[in-house]
Amino acid sequence: MSELVLQLADEAAMVAFGGQLARITQGHGVIFLEGDLGAGKTTLSRGIIRGLGHVGAVKSPTFTLVEPYEIGEIRAFHFDLYRLVDPEELEYMGIRDYFDDDALCLIEWPDKGAGFLPKPDLTITISPYNAGRSLKVSAQGPRGESWCEALALEFK
Repeated sequence: MSELVLQLADEAAMVAFGGQLARITQGHGVIFLEGDLGAGKTTLSRGIIRGLGHVGAVKSPTFTLVEPYEIGEIRAFHFDLYRLVDPEELEYMGIRDYFDDDALCLIEWPDKGAGFLPKPDLTITISPYNAGRSLKVSAQGPRGESWCEALALEFK
C-alpha cells in the first residue's frame, strides 16, 4: 500500500491540503481521519468540504454524528463518531445508506464504528509536528493508491 508523510505548518496549510484532496477525490470515496482530540480532523474536513465548493459554515458533527452536504452533484457526509457509545448505533441510523452511491464520506474516530464501516480508500493519521501537523496518508485500496500518487506529485 502507498503511504505518504506530509508536514503542514499551520491551520491554513491544513485547509489548503483539504482543498487539494477534494480536487483529487472529486467528491467520492471513504476517508478515515485519525488523531487525538484537537489534532485537526475537523479542520481538514472543513478544507475538503470547502474544496468541493461548499460556501458557509462547516461545523463538527460531534453531537449529530453526521453532517450532510449537497454541493451541486456531489454528496458529502462528515461523520464524527467520538460520542458513539456502541458501534451498533450506526446500524440504527442507517449507516449503510450513506455509502450506497459513492458519496464522499469523511469519518472522524473510525475506530468507534469498527465492524459497521466499510473499508476506507484512505486513512489519514494526524499528529503534532513542531507548531503544525504531520499527516500520514495511507492508501487502503486501488482508489486510495491513485490518490496517494497524485498527492505525492503535488508535494514533491
